[in-house]
Amino acid sequence: MSAPPKGSQAGEDSPKQSFQLPWAGRKVTFAMLENFTRLLSSLLTAGVPLSKALTVLYKETSAPVARKRWRDLHDLVVDGLALSEAMSRFPDSFPKVYTAMVEAGETGGFLDIVLGQIADFQSRDKDLKGKVVTAMVYPAVLFVLAVAAVIFLMLFFIPKFKTLFEDFQAALPLITRVVVGTSEFLMHYGLYVIGGLIGLVFLARRWLSSTAGKRKFEEILLKLPVIGPLMSQFALARFCRMLGTLIHSGIPLVNGLTVARRSLGNQTLTDATSESIERVKKGESLARSLSSCRSLFSGATIEMISIAEESGRLDKELLRLAEVTEKDLDQQLKMAVALMEPMMLFMAAGFIGTIFVGMVIPIFTIQDYIK
Repeated sequence: MSAPPKGSQAGEDSPKQSFQLPWAGRKVTFAMLENFTRLLSSLLTAGVPLSKALTVLYKETSAPVARKRWRDLHDLVVDGLALSEAMSRFPDSFPKVYTAMVEAGETGGFLDIVLGQIADFQSRDKDLKGKVVTAMVYPAVLFVLAVAAVIFLMLFFIPKFKTLFEDFQAALPLITRVVVGTSEFLMHYGLYVIGGLIGLVFLARRWLSSTAGKRKFEEILLKLPVIGPLMSQFALARFCRMLGTLIHSGIPLVNGLTVARRSLGNQTLTDATSESIERVKKGESLARSLSSCRSLFSGATIEMISIAEESGRLDKELLRLAEVTEKDLDQQLKMAVALMEPMMLFMAAGFIGTIFVGMVIPIFTIQDYIK
């Protein structure tokens, strides 16, 4: 049995910062992991032994949480564990895909090369995710502003008009009665509505945390008109880049498929590619085995992979497919955002315009009551 990690020893692992936000520094961030991977690859390439390289990394890092994690990793390796096995002890810091790639590099005897490839993959994956997040920021801001404007009108603007209408005892049009009724409902039961929404969010999170719930939600997302194709392309780009990187590093095809399958990020697509691994083990070509997963691989993609296999440049073709898919995904994201912006503006204008019309129409009829 291996000795417990020594990273908790006092002295060099204790934070030396005078002030730290209470919610910060509790988890190894993506940037910390990327920096760790690239530096470890450089040290190993320079011929530094693994234990010495880990010592350098935990002494050089300034983040307390990263220093402790790298120290724990170092102690486990010194105690005799393989690097991948030591990483598997900390799934919150090292994803399963990451650990699987490190294990493949250790098995093949080229850990330094694999770590460099992982760092490059992390960098490209971060850029791709950043584009997705950036593309969704503006529509999300428009939606929040529209909801805030409607809530303000319902709670503060409409009640003043309501008292005006009641003083004249005017017969209100249907649209005005609906708007006023909605305002009254929010005034009286708004807190209950907020509580109900919070409860629904809590139940939804519990459902999504379960295996069945997450799988069902991913199936629903894949069937949506715009989101589904974007998710499939995102998964295809990650799969091709991961598999191409692994094959280029000398990882056997079956092992590479097993690791790349975990990078899809969608259980439905992961299950769909599982069959292809079994078919490759039986001797089928990669292109033929992937042809059954039409939700991820189009006919043109399968044909390009088939030709690449025959010509012996599968790794280069997979990396090229990843780059082409990422560029196509970037264009589709820009187009989707360009369509979402006017849709969000139209919806906001529709809600606010309905409220405005509902309040203005009775004003013209009030003149008759004044006369």
